[in-house]
Amino acid sequence: MDIINNGLGTSGNEGYDRVDKFDDKKTEKLTRIYRDIIDTLGEDADREGLEHTPVRVAKAMQFLTQGYGIKPEEIVNSAKFKEDYQEMVIVKDIDLFSLCEHHLIPFLGKAHVAYIPNGYITGLSKIARVVEAFARRLQVQERLTMQIRDCLQNTLNPLGVAVVIEAKHLCMVMRGIQKQNSVTTTSAFTGEFLNKASTRQEFISLIGTNLI
Repeated sequence: MDIINNGLGTSGNEGYDRVDKFDDKKTEKLTRIYRDIIDTLGEDADREGLEHTPVRVAKAMQFLTQGYGIKPEEIVNSAKFKEDYQEMVIVKDIDLFSLCEHHLIPFLGKAHVAYIPNGYITGLSKIARVVEAFARRLQVQERLTMQIRDCLQNTLNPLGVAVVIEAKHLCMVMRGIQKQNSVTTTSAFTGEFLNKASTRQEFISLIGTNLI
């Protein structure tokens, strides 16, 4: 197991060290595959600029899909607290990076997540970590939106959950239709966000407002 500690864990970062873990067998297999891809494309995988590219890509792909080894429900439950608070909690503008499962090309944007507690709250950073855990998989934006919603609903049992994702898909920018400025928006709601138009509208209004 190849482990790289990037030294980002500090007392101000909740004790988390950013550690990139690479499985030796996966790295070796992926390296061979990407070397073959480079050769198949007509390049020379042995030339100076490319000789280390296969192993770099092998490790990059493991990092970009590390969400498969993370259980988002455990993230929420690790900081779940009883609290008598039943107003909206919003974490917005969460940076999001993922790989489209159709072309393995990135899509990136922002996630806005809210919930209305029903006896329990979770640490605010845990919401961002849930987004990250699901995003670091081969994804489609629609499924990603629902997975974040369902994780919070199932672990916290809140009065409602709202998730909106705005993302730019490089498969639309770089290939295919090549529309550089297109943005895709998806949403998913439960409970009061789904059943009460006023609650849903308040959420939509707040994520579009700069309060700080």
